[in-house]
Amino acid sequence: MTPPLAARVVEGDPRAIARAITLIEDESPQAAALIQQLHPHTGRAYLVGVTGPPGAGKSTLVDKLTGELRRRGHTVGIIAVDPTSPYSGGAVLGDRVRMGSHGAHERVFIRSIASRGHLGGVSRSTRRIVDVLDAAGFDTVIVETVGAGQSEVEIIEIADTRVVVCPPGLGDDIQAIKAGILEIADLLVVNKADLPGAEVTARELKEMLRLRAGSRADVSVLKTSATRGE
Repeated sequence: MTPPLAARVVEGDPRAIARAITLIEDESPQAAALIQQLHPHTGRAYLVGVTGPPGAGKSTLVDKLTGELRRRGHTVGIIAVDPTSPYSGGAVLGDRVRMGSHGAHERVFIRSIASRGHLGGVSRSTRRIVDVLDAAGFDTVIVETVGAGQSEVEIIEIADTRVVVCPPGLGDDIQAIKAGILEIADLLVVNKADLPGAEVTARELKEMLRLRAGSRADVSVLKTSATRGE
């Protein structure tokens, strides 16, 4: 069944894409052969990683970003890495609920996957699942990590562009996480900018970039309010 499944994935068949991802997540013996057949069709998608601490509003921001990409004519694949359910061992589908406005659109594919205890903000199978969506022809693939802490930086190995989302009012917490996820950012986003403390947080992030030895000059700090679409 693997050869026709690979062909259906390349054609963009949503059921085939879902089946392929399930085989990979379950570490099925068929998965390795499937990935090998899909590999010649990969390398075209632009990969965006969205990470940051819990409560930063990553899912809402990804939802709004997806809407903007759709308006620009892009096809979008989304992998939302969720905490693992202690009952089923699968993903807790909070992220998928927040992105529900795009889930039925033919140019968008959303899949929640469980971290299954893997550290780093992603799951062990994330890289291969990205390849499935890439082979299926999606222009942009967005990987949203589980709420990430200081050492959860594996998204740097996957994404072309890494977006680190921060809530306002981080204060001293910036010092606690700057050695980890803040240092992988291509773009720092202060989300929930309509709340108090956003301006201070943006200023502190800019100051951190200025003072840090070897800091990249091309890292921007932006303020967004995803719930308002700003």
